[in-house]
Amino acid sequence: MTMTKMMSEINEQPEILKNLESVNKETLTALCAELKSKNIKRCTFTARGTSYHASIYAQFLLAAKCGIVSSYAMASWVTVYGSTLFSAEDLVIGVSQSGYAADALAVLEEARKNGAVTVAVTNDKESPMAKFADYHLFCAAEEEISVAATKTFTSEMGALLLLAAYWSEDKALLANFAELHKSIAAALKICDEKISDLTDKFVNLEHGFVLSRGLTYPIALEATLKSQETCYVKMKGYSVADFYHGPLAQVDEKTAIILFAMKGASQKDNLAMADKLREIGAQPLVVTDDEEVAKAAPLSFLLPDTGSEFTSPFVCAIFAQRFAESLCGKKGLNPDQPRNLKKVTVTK
Repeated sequence: MTMTKMMSEINEQPEILKNLESVNKETLTALCAELKSKNIKRCTFTARGTSYHASIYAQFLLAAKCGIVSSYAMASWVTVYGSTLFSAEDLVIGVSQSGYAADALAVLEEARKNGAVTVAVTNDKESPMAKFADYHLFCAAEEEISVAATKTFTSEMGALLLLAAYWSEDKALLANFAELHKSIAAALKICDEKISDLTDKFVNLEHGFVLSRGLTYPIALEATLKSQETCYVKMKGYSVADFYHGPLAQVDEKTAIILFAMKGASQKDNLAMADKLREIGAQPLVVTDDEEVAKAAPLSFLLPDTGSEFTSPFVCAIFAQRFAESLCGKKGLNPDQPRNLKKVTVTK
């Protein structure tokens, strides 16, 4: 069987993440020195799609590791309504795999005009965003061909994790990240062995939910997007906290649900949701790095323990990508050429 480009690019991630710090070390050192000298306390992200999900992950990191309040800039604030939002007290980060996102660039331009520190996270050194921003964090993932973003998603996450680790001078997180490529390789091996049998159970999937809370919440959103764009299924991602406030009413015994319940501060809440879903009659697929949780769940998928709840989202992302790629093939579809989509989407 011919390997899809999506699968090939998924498999490149261990090597990309292994080299990511060395590629960006000089930039990270200079950037964080300026952030500290200016005593920056606010951060705003601008991004779309997969890059938006990477930004949400970074918001959790900046809060937990740096004590930094961050928000998401809706580009229309600037591009449609012409609002002036930023000052010299702000850090503004534009995240775009291609670096050609016109709306994100417009936000960066507004930020620089008002004295903010600007950062672009892209996979193209020659892109408009990379050239415009004060600092460029480079994904160094080589060109991504498949429309579904895989290696650029985790490299964006990695670059933003490194920013949080350098800013907070968290040596333990840096050491954990330095070993992460091994866990990614292990997760890929597990998926090679087990993902096809799992997706056999979901081959008739047409709609459902992906749930989690905390650091893996953005991966729930990303898993949803991957299933939507490759398999054409009507999936919706939620924080488990939000799911109680209305969407839970849609669940019955036939509802397909994937739930991330990794070790860490949010695991208790995620497992409580799994219990609630089973009370209703649903059978959620629990994706976890906790052997006891996997054994106790009627339907589970066990991933490698990365040693930190701050890096476990990466192996969850590997699962989401491989699940979507496998299910897409089972449905007779081509994940490299989804209908109605193209690789670079420019909005403003």
